[in-house]
Amino acid sequence: MCGIVGLVGDVTLSDLVEGLERLEYRGYDSAGVAFLKNSSLFIEKNKGKVETLKSKLAEMIGERITIGIAHTRWATHGEPNDINAHPHTDCQNKLCVVHNGIIENFKELRKRLEEVGHKFVSDTDTEVIPHLIEEYYDGDLLDAVRKAVKLLQGSFAIAVIHVDHPNTIVGARKGSPLILTTNGEIAGLASDVTPLLKYSRDMVFLEDGDIFYITVDRFEIFDVLGRKKERKIVRIDWSYETAQKFGYKHYMLKEIFEEPSCVTATLTGRIRSGKVNLPEIEDLQDLLKKANNLKVVACGTSSYAALSFKYFLENMSNVSVDAEVSSEFRYKKPNFDSDTVVIAVSQSGETADTLESIRLAKSKGAKIIAITNVVGSTLMREADRTLLLNAGPEMSVAATKSYVTQLVLLHLLGLKVIELKDQWNQECAKILDSLLRLPEVLDAVLNRSELVKEISLKYKDFQHFMYIGRGYSYPTALEGALKLKEISYIHATAYPAGELKHGPIALLGPEFPVFAIVPMDKLYSKMKNNIIECKARKAKVIALTSDDCDDVHDIVDDTISVNSFPEQLYPILMGPIIQLFAYYIADALGHDPDKPRNLAKSVTVE
Repeated sequence: MCGIVGLVGDVTLSDLVEGLERLEYRGYDSAGVAFLKNSSLFIEKNKGKVETLKSKLAEMIGERITIGIAHTRWATHGEPNDINAHPHTDCQNKLCVVHNGIIENFKELRKRLEEVGHKFVSDTDTEVIPHLIEEYYDGDLLDAVRKAVKLLQGSFAIAVIHVDHPNTIVGARKGSPLILTTNGEIAGLASDVTPLLKYSRDMVFLEDGDIFYITVDRFEIFDVLGRKKERKIVRIDWSYETAQKFGYKHYMLKEIFEEPSCVTATLTGRIRSGKVNLPEIEDLQDLLKKANNLKVVACGTSSYAALSFKYFLENMSNVSVDAEVSSEFRYKKPNFDSDTVVIAVSQSGETADTLESIRLAKSKGAKIIAITNVVGSTLMREADRTLLLNAGPEMSVAATKSYVTQLVLLHLLGLKVIELKDQWNQECAKILDSLLRLPEVLDAVLNRSELVKEISLKYKDFQHFMYIGRGYSYPTALEGALKLKEISYIHATAYPAGELKHGPIALLGPEFPVFAIVPMDKLYSKMKNNIIECKARKAKVIALTSDDCDDVHDIVDDTISVNSFPEQLYPILMGPIIQLFAYYIADALGHDPDKPRNLAKSVTVE
């Protein structure tokens, strides 16, 4: 959701644009840069891709600059066009701002500013920020930003440059991520670490309410009252090069094929002597032991991982699990106390609705366990304890390896809860042993990618799809439908297969195929009956099944199978297949699966 880059020091315009390119995976519809040239602001921005911006800057791309900010925008207020693109300036064109987030009270602020003579040119909420700063500026940029920020309601990360301060970027953060770094010669800020790793691996993750200035060799952080704040330096142990495509056509495809190694990283150190080892949550074990109910909050793909966790733990223990969509949970009036444990799942750790959900839960006294992939994220900082996925950077907007590793880590957590409640049995031991074998089994699953591609191409021209599953397979159906629609733009819906006769079956016919998740499990015979019902309506059916389901081939049009495995873990094995099916269709239709339209990697606004 939007991307910010800022650099101070001996850098080139090309460095600034390169930083934007490293944020393209977040999703955007326009791009722009601003830098100082001959003591004046130079701004270039446009609707469309960073590549278009780069072409417009071609004649000066190698020029050295001492300071600059850049932005990729995902429209929230005002349509995507050149005028609404960032950066935005004040009336005198002396300062400019890039902003990530939403200013909720911008209409009132705009009206007030217009009444005292400020002229606006865009339809954005962002434009009130440079005019507010202009209103308060009397030579002290940091103080002007501080005063302006105090009036802003909503979420924001901002970076500001001014012609009178040619070596300083000033900014603030509330609700949207922003990171600072310096190596003593070049300093930078960005929405995530990827544009900054070129300069340093030591990062400072700003917290809500932080206001800062940054120069070549130093930065200082304050609160809205002007009191100095200290923030911990976090060392990032991966390089930007690890996030490159390495010969794959798209990041999404690369990241799907990384899943076996990512699962290895997730499991490393977490199984010892036949038991789950999660020292990160050791001081919450007493709470988990006596808990009869757990809450899980998440959005999108993470919410389907949370639903899988619910099915797993409820079927394997006497613990009930409420898996809630964060955007709904945050507006509820939950009844819990200091004995409640809330598990928050977010790949980025910056999902706005999930953050607001845990803030609500904490206000009621609940303890928070975060499951995220990003070190130093807001979720990690605000949670009581964090379990990291260790999946490495995920560049494609569509979640792939983060989904699979979320499932693995949630199953480990579920097994730990079962152990703490003295409900461990032989079935648990079998599941734990199977988790250890997951990397090699996932390799075997991915070896079937050519079959998945072949089948997907047969179905690429259908306009609708229905995914069905029962039990553990229902969350997989939901995620499969989400993947298909978000990157191929084909309408896809998902239902528990037992619900077909309650309405959805009316949709089925020759032009409405079905993707059935049907492994060998306790509901296998039920699923076969549901498939026969679909075939009776002349719908084509693809079965995603397991190797030990010999008779399903006879009742469907196409079959993809995975290795036979404990039924509780089929959601993990089937993750790569539903992802590849959606990927190959999107690619065949000419869409970019890494940057689907209207979507962003990190949804940092409501």
